[in-house]
Amino acid sequence: MKAIWNGAVLAESDATVVVEGNHYFPSAAIHTEFFKPSDTHTVCGWKGTASYYTLDVSGKQNPDAAWFYPEPKDAAKQIAGYVAFWKGVTVEA
Repeated sequence: MKAIWNGAVLAESDATVVVEGNHYFPSAAIHTEFFKPSDTHTVCGWKGTASYYTLDVSGKQNPDAAWFYPEPKDAAKQIAGYVAFWKGVTVEA
């Protein structure tokens, strides 16, 4: 699977985990040069507290377009260390 935005491959892996229709990519599969930490956090009742990244590709930013769970709850342990995308990021095989 590949995550693509603004013409750049953000992440690529054959080992994504699908949760609620979202492909979560192993953190080792992301191209970190496109990721900037965000101060945004949200809470999911069964997954825990999510943290976000703003994507920065060729001078264009996509705020909070990637998220991850630094310490997921037990029910979501399979996505510990994984990153997912939204806000116009295309995920395709």
